[in-house]
Amino acid sequence: MENPYASIPQVSRLLEDERIQRWFPQLSRSLTAVTVASALEELRLRVKETNSPVSWEEVVDTVDAACRRMHRKRIQRVMNGTGVILHTNMGRSPLFPEAWDAAREVNTRYSNLELDLQTGKRGMRSGLVPALLRVLTGAEASVVVNNNAAGVLLTLTALARDREVIVSRGQQIQIGGGFRIPEILALSGARLVEVGTTNITTLSDYLSAITERTALVLMVHTSNFRIRGFTSHPSIRELSSRLPSSVGIVVDQGSGVTKERIPGETPIRTYLEEGAHLVCCSADKVLGGPQAGIVLGREEWIQPLRKHPLLRAFRPGKTILSLLEEVLIRRVDGVSFVESIYSVPLEDLKRFGRRILKGIPRELADLVPSFGTTGGGSAPDEKFRSLAIELNTGEKPESLLSRMRELPVPLIGIVEEDKVKLNLSTLWGESASEVRAALLAVLNLPLDEKGTRPIPEEETNEEPISMEEPFPKEV
Repeated sequence: MENPYASIPQVSRLLEDERIQRWFPQLSRSLTAVTVASALEELRLRVKETNSPVSWEEVVDTVDAACRRMHRKRIQRVMNGTGVILHTNMGRSPLFPEAWDAAREVNTRYSNLELDLQTGKRGMRSGLVPALLRVLTGAEASVVVNNNAAGVLLTLTALARDREVIVSRGQQIQIGGGFRIPEILALSGARLVEVGTTNITTLSDYLSAITERTALVLMVHTSNFRIRGFTSHPSIRELSSRLPSSVGIVVDQGSGVTKERIPGETPIRTYLEEGAHLVCCSADKVLGGPQAGIVLGREEWIQPLRKHPLLRAFRPGKTILSLLEEVLIRRVDGVSFVESIYSVPLEDLKRFGRRILKGIPRELADLVPSFGTTGGGSAPDEKFRSLAIELNTGEKPESLLSRMRELPVPLIGIVEEDKVKLNLSTLWGESASEVRAALLAVLNLPLDEKGTRPIPEEETNEEPISMEEPFPKEV
């Protein structure tokens, strides 16, 4: 009897097959070889269990599938149909294409990242960012780090190590990824002093907790949840008017709201004008920049952060700084990505949806009222009216979502009322024909030679939906 293990080829032979070679540009030849070897090991286990040989086609199919699974791990473009503008799992705010293009040359050539062009000596790693942030927020000075968590940790370490930081019990929050305020305080070497209760913290609670060892009052914006009902908390202005001059007020704002009108969110400038010494925020949320953290405020309070050794560990490189610079140049004079989504009229969304659905039977997909949200830990209670494409294929929602994720450009939707929906607000800016082609593939409808389905007269799907239709209840 022929040895069944003889049916499993060597890695080198599979790397000569065209179906496997097509993965070289996507994975590299080396990673493809590692993936092939791993897939062959799985086949050997199968042969051991069945004592039966495998065919060449079965081997190639198995290896090709393994390469495809490996490729799906790549960071790649997706189409966001969730209705969450700043979706953390999808990279939060997309960058303006113009900002990306403008930063290309400085990142593919040498740059003056730390070179003062006037003196020829070593300079500060900042560029125009501090000046632009001063115009945008009114802050005297600023420091840019890798993310907001790094900004908070740097601030606490530089200003409050071995000293006390007062935090309301209602603001000792946890955000995604396990970032907990008490643990960050412990890591910084500061001592947490709890005041007040979950729902009520008074001005006297803060003032009574102050000792000669008090360094800061940390106020954390509860960006990803809300406490409603019988609640009370003093304002920044009330605190700043009563605190000793040696005690600083640090606000972990998080969202990066500057001049946007988002209900439930306070702009950085307002916090500073009311008396906050420093404000920490993210650059890749409402601000619309790359992932970074920004600490803004008074010059004398920023200086210790600039001089602290941790800054070298947290500082971003030329790619982040050059992109942030380009985004801020556009942001100072224009609107943010979030604002651009908020401002899309429902009628425009409806026309966009009709272009996507043209020729697709209404019993399979139709427009329905929906809501969008800011996301990214911003304005958790606030939603805005939107429209969504509701799919009615009859299959289980999770199965449909899985197939949508397997598309060449994955299409990410949500499940509401046991139906898969694609929110048009976060699909706005995508090509209607590309979204339509993705839907046709998911719905198993044929494409013509141009990649679209011919539109039968009886399926024009032009009947408008009423803007008076009841919208879903906000949860």
